[in-house]
Amino acid sequence: MKVREVLGRGDYALISSLIPEGARVLDLGCGDGALLGWLAANKRIEGRGIEIRPDLAQRAAARGVAVYHGDLESSLAEYPEGAFDYVILSQTLQELRRPLEVLEQMLRIGRHAVVGFPNFGHWRVRLSHLFSGRAPRTRLFPHAWHSSPNIHFLTVLDFEETIAEKQWRVETRLFLSGHSQIRFAPNWRAEIAVYLLRG
Repeated sequence: MKVREVLGRGDYALISSLIPEGARVLDLGCGDGALLGWLAANKRIEGRGIEIRPDLAQRAAARGVAVYHGDLESSLAEYPEGAFDYVILSQTLQELRRPLEVLEQMLRIGRHAVVGFPNFGHWRVRLSHLFSGRAPRTRLFPHAWHSSPNIHFLTVLDFEETIAEKQWRVETRLFLSGHSQIRFAPNWRAEIAVYLLRG
């Protein structure tokens, strides 16, 4: 099934499909606030963001997004339980120092957690590593090992095992390859995974 992009990204389309009208949303690692701005304009959400890079936080604020400039890993404990309907972590999980702690905090402060990440189990990543003998570099992962923001290389299978260990409830699983949503063999075929979780 083809996925229509939101702001030029298929994962944003999947994430936005999970967020209902008028929800209270916190976007962790919100970048320039583009997704929150789109959700506010199209779904009338009440949105807030956290962004560590000052230039991106400034761009988000200029866009009209309520953004906190800081490290999301150290600031989530300050939010009360159930403060948000949805907490989004998109393309940031693999860059965190303490990803499990962040996921647990997301499920504490939000009724739902939306987690999107690049699947390092995708066949192109596997082939890149196999044939080059080097850290994988593909269209979605173009960084050299020394300049990559990624510090954890997780797969769909890894995330599923963590879900089972933590006994989190999965409300929705969505997988994307190129512009197509896929359902079969996601650990092998998906480039991007998006989960809707509930603690």
